[in-house]
Amino acid sequence: MHSPLIKWFGLSGLAAALYAVAGTAQAAPVQAPNFTAQPCCQICPAALDAKNYVTRYQRNFTTLFQGEGDWLFRTVEDLRTEFNTTPEGYRRLQELHDAFKSKGVEVVIVYQPTRGLVDRAHMLPADRARFDYDKALKNYKDMLGRFAAMGYHVPDLSPLTNEQQAHDFYFRGDQHWTPYGAQRTAKIVADTIKQIPAYQGIPKREFETKVTGRMGKTGTLQNMAGQLCGTSYAIQYMDQFSTEPKGEAGDGDLFGDSAEPQITLVGTSHSGKNYNFAGFIQQNTNADVLNVAFPGGGFEGSMLQYLGSEDFQKNPPKVLVWEFSPLYPLDQETIYRQMMAMMGNGCEGKPAELTGKATLKPNQASELLVNGRNGVKDFENYNHQIDIKFADTSVKTMKATLWYMNGRHEDIKIEKPTTSDTDGRFAFELRDDADWAHQNLLALELHGPEDNPDEQAADGAPAAKPGPQQVEATLCKRNVFPGVSERRNAQAGL
Repeated sequence: MHSPLIKWFGLSGLAAALYAVAGTAQAAPVQAPNFTAQPCCQICPAALDAKNYVTRYQRNFTTLFQGEGDWLFRTVEDLRTEFNTTPEGYRRLQELHDAFKSKGVEVVIVYQPTRGLVDRAHMLPADRARFDYDKALKNYKDMLGRFAAMGYHVPDLSPLTNEQQAHDFYFRGDQHWTPYGAQRTAKIVADTIKQIPAYQGIPKREFETKVTGRMGKTGTLQNMAGQLCGTSYAIQYMDQFSTEPKGEAGDGDLFGDSAEPQITLVGTSHSGKNYNFAGFIQQNTNADVLNVAFPGGGFEGSMLQYLGSEDFQKNPPKVLVWEFSPLYPLDQETIYRQMMAMMGNGCEGKPAELTGKATLKPNQASELLVNGRNGVKDFENYNHQIDIKFADTSVKTMKATLWYMNGRHEDIKIEKPTTSDTDGRFAFELRDDADWAHQNLLALELHGPEDNPDEQAADGAPAAKPGPQQVEATLCKRNVFPGVSERRNAQAGL
């Protein structure tokens, strides 16, 4: 039995009808799909309110505001117009420079321009108008001049500001520079290194840089916005680079396996492997660079770790490149006290004036050094330092109280980055700013590890309670750095 359609048209009529439909379909132009997209992630009101940034880490992002597209900025750090430090900060920086100079080390300071200075074109018009770019640029350049006046070698990175480049200098939602930003910075840094007389004596060889893949960056600013707003952002992808000696596979090592790099890079996570900053410096200087920077090290982490290393103590570099951002205060006296102590390797190889050992118990304090057990002696601050060593090399926090003969005391806490390779050692000079120089040490009291019942292990279980810690301490005379010691003695009235 035929279907109604076939019965009506017949077989030949049905074929003709289908052919006609097919012909019509072939004649009509094919239209591409048409899509529209709306911005996914405009920042929420919670991220615009400073009181919602409660932890120390969160306060580094105070306060986020929206830029073009998925660009984010910070009102405090990215719109900074002041670049300065205190008189004490300048004194410490000058002493640090002079101490390096006395050891034959030339220091190059890479002082990053802010995201506001570099990428203000990506701000929305109202925010761009409220940012005093001219004032910020002037003060930034003035700070570069202050570093130079102390004797540091300072690349002028101001030409990188207000950029109009095809590749972003900074990531859109992250405080780090992109590999292209690192590349542009390294070119200027290398030009500065080449002007240092010591550079002429550094062995040279050619390097080449290649694109080795793509890196994806989940931005720290965008992550913070996500915490406060419950949103997420697309990953920004960027070319990733690697720098290697040119033709080394065929030509061999031009300088032998025993050659040590005579340029060292210390710094923040910007100097980490992902951005190839050290590689770009190598390519532009034709010289090997020892990169000791590590993520999470902050302003001082990699510097302190390097100063305490055998590499520095036995073979200090001719050029030390120190990269950091204006985010970090430059008057943190405890940091400089550690740097100056570690530059001379603490109390290693020096006569000990006091020594002590103890077993630190959790939540308890123990005396290690006491002045007076064999008669009261002159241990005035301006001339002394302390070197503390834990048997457990993984210890990253040291808390102590320093007591003085007149009843005065100083509480000091040193925390090493969790990402650092530690040796359980904490060396620092006694405090000598203001009226502390002539304080006479009575005792050193070390505090045992704290038992925090709220801490959790990685699996979510309660963290194991800390055990006793074996520790020893030594008091010795400070390191003597020509030029520095004379200035300090004059300041102390000697």
